[in-house]
Amino acid sequence: MSEEEIAAVSEVLRSGWITTGPNTALFEQELADFCGTQYAVALNSGTAGMELILKVLDIGGDDEVITTPYTYAATANVLIHRGVKPTFADVKKDSFSIDEEKIYEAIGPKTKAILTVDIAGVPVNYDLIKKVLKAKNRQDITVISDSAHSFGASYRGQKVGGQADFHVFSFHAVKNFTTAEGGAITYNDNRFKGKEDLYKEFKYTSLHGQNKDALSKMQAGAWKYDILTDGFKCNMTDIMAAIGRVQLRRYEEMLRRRAELHEVYSEILGGKEWAILPFAKNGEMETNYHLYTLRLKDFSEDQRDRLIQMLGERNIATNVHFMPLPMFTFYKSLGYRVEDYPNALAQYANEITLPLYSKLSVDEAEYVAKELIKCVEKIS
Repeated sequence: MSEEEIAAVSEVLRSGWITTGPNTALFEQELADFCGTQYAVALNSGTAGMELILKVLDIGGDDEVITTPYTYAATANVLIHRGVKPTFADVKKDSFSIDEEKIYEAIGPKTKAILTVDIAGVPVNYDLIKKVLKAKNRQDITVISDSAHSFGASYRGQKVGGQADFHVFSFHAVKNFTTAEGGAITYNDNRFKGKEDLYKEFKYTSLHGQNKDALSKMQAGAWKYDILTDGFKCNMTDIMAAIGRVQLRRYEEMLRRRAELHEVYSEILGGKEWAILPFAKNGEMETNYHLYTLRLKDFSEDQRDRLIQMLGERNIATNVHFMPLPMFTFYKSLGYRVEDYPNALAQYANEITLPLYSKLSVDEAEYVAKELIKCVEKIS
């Protein structure tokens, strides 16, 4: 956060209008412009965005949705909320991305959607997924991208946001780009699957199904409203939107800074035989450098955990992204076994996420990398 965000929030507070209003509308247009899409819907979280799409498209109950076991719980939890038991397709070997061949195998007559995940800001291969649907003659299946990590990433010369049928971004405080809490849906087809006005339906479903937002109701004589569906309460506020509008103006600079820190790690660790470096970019795509997801060749889960402890003793906080969902109590209770997803388990067992944030200095990043090397060599 900078003084610009603070000033923007102060201006909204002084305006007398703090909930969904003119700033939110402007933010939505600016998001759509940034992502190169026709539409953006600003919300109070990325999780709400996924659940909103599922509800508006009437996906639930006996429908099947294919997703990855290698993700944060929100991705699958929204399916559970809709009465759908997730159909997990393993990730590719030595990758955090869902395996297109496993998607092909998992598609059945009840499959209504595929919910992909851009782990650490790295886009999945959207074109290959579309080829799978074509090969199966199932272009009726909706492709939803959980792009919580990948706002600002690039795919074949375009910003992520319009490759799938729908993309959902998270603007939580830990993300590259933040509105404190918040999220958004981006998409192109406002008449998707015969909808009359999808944007309008998203907006009223995000506000209890109410056909007028607070700003519209406050106009003289315009108090009367209707309830069109059993909607949620997940609209974005103008306070959040004001933060986002400033962040958007600064974002390319912020991305360059993250790329610089990412490269510092890779330059120092690149010569180590045990270091499996995270993806940065190639001729077709570029991450947004959200996370530095290092993997440690031939390390066991216990060794990785010991490394995290040793780094902690040196005042270096690291993380793991992610535990596969079948390892958690709730998902075990539904009958999932992590052994059924060997690639996800292998990715998790030796992954460690190094610190990467805007205020991290180059000197600090170099210190982290060098201390990591010392600790790995002690464990090895």
